[in-house]
Amino acid sequence: MALLGAGCGRLYVSPLAPPPHREEIEAKYDTAWTAIVRALAKENVPLRAIARDSGVIASDDFVAPIGVYADCGRIGDELIEGDALVAFTVFAEPDGTRTRIQVNSKMRTHLHRRGSSGKFKLEPVFTCASTGRFEANLLDAVRELVRQ
Repeated sequence: MALLGAGCGRLYVSPLAPPPHREEIEAKYDTAWTAIVRALAKENVPLRAIARDSGVIASDDFVAPIGVYADCGRIGDELIEGDALVAFTVFAEPDGTRTRIQVNSKMRTHLHRRGSSGKFKLEPVFTCASTGRFEANLLDAVRELVRQ
């Protein structure tokens, strides 16, 4: 009888996690670091840790609509909708007149539902992958601030 009930469930398909986002900024480390901090402040990203000497900035979890920064996959044919908890860690490293930047992401569902039907729920929690939008927007903002 248990096997019969298990056969009716829909398969959860998780998104493929992209590799960490890596880019170089055409600016010395001090200039790029200041621009990174300002760009995060403009986006109102809550920070958990910031260490200029080691080049690490870590955000606290914050809520973002699924589909904006987070891809949380699908159940059967329906996308998971709702909100995700997202967090980012930014690593900056001097490289002569340039600065290498890497952005790592960690995301999971918060309030979600299958498709546009049903009530939002907290569980089960699904792992999500970055859409790449946060990283691209952040680095575009950093490049713009470096030019000012």
